[in-house]
Amino acid sequence: MADAHAASGHAPGHDYHLVDPSPWPLVGSISAFTMAVGLVMSMKGIEIGALKAGPFVLGAGFIGVLFTMASWWRDVIAEAESGKYHTRIVQIGLRYGMILFIASEVMFFVAWFWAYFDASIFAAAKDQYARNATIGGMWPPKGIEVLDPLNLPLFNTLILLTSGTTVTWAHHALLEGDRKSLKTGLLLTVLLGMLFTGVQAWEYAHAPFAFKNSIFGATFFMATGFHGFHVIVGTIFLLICLLRANAGQFTPERHLGFEFAAWYWHFVDVVWLFLFSCIYVWGSWGAMIEGAAR
Repeated sequence: MADAHAASGHAPGHDYHLVDPSPWPLVGSISAFTMAVGLVMSMKGIEIGALKAGPFVLGAGFIGVLFTMASWWRDVIAEAESGKYHTRIVQIGLRYGMILFIASEVMFFVAWFWAYFDASIFAAAKDQYARNATIGGMWPPKGIEVLDPLNLPLFNTLILLTSGTTVTWAHHALLEGDRKSLKTGLLLTVLLGMLFTGVQAWEYAHAPFAFKNSIFGATFFMATGFHGFHVIVGTIFLLICLLRANAGQFTPERHLGFEFAAWYWHFVDVVWLFLFSCIYVWGSWGAMIEGAAR
């Protein structure tokens, strides 16, 4: 996007984010559409000749989306590195954009919390005949063995809280020009993110309930699973920032990419605290009360 300006050696004569023509919006749209078509073909089992083409179309679209993301972000990094395009006004606009993106992510998780609270708070609602027949009018549903919140969930909570301190340490180190501490803090945060993902995978593999045939399992795995996906995305985000820090691309004055990664990671931390409190801790109270009554 910034190639034409860079080639001519001229910076824009304004403070606003007006970039050169880019192919990536069109390429990304086509790739996303291809991925959606492939997903539908896979679910419907559509064949082309004797070949089930759905997975191949889905894979092609997915690769296109990944290529678009990498290429587009590469161009944005090139704009930032030039020192000419991310003016003060542009940086404000980019910050607003990231804030709105995180706000949209908050609303995404609201949907899963809503589903969980609706099923748990109104477990014995008289008008929910099918639900009562399925879960026995109680929460957790009858016959469900819940996870101990003071075991792996608490350990993962400590991991994420620690990662929040290390990414904050890295941010302050960057502002103070301490590049060694910046790299160390980012590396520790990436390792803690990978450790969290590993622990959650172990927890899923040994969970005493499944996704199917249980509203408890469905709401649990959807909420915590999407959070785990966000942890993976955040870990990759921070890993890219670590590579950029090693390349000397961040300065105390210009580090929007790292700042946004830190915001995203803190968002992931906060969502997990709500998940731990509501789904793990509160979700286990019913089982504890029922066991005490026996």
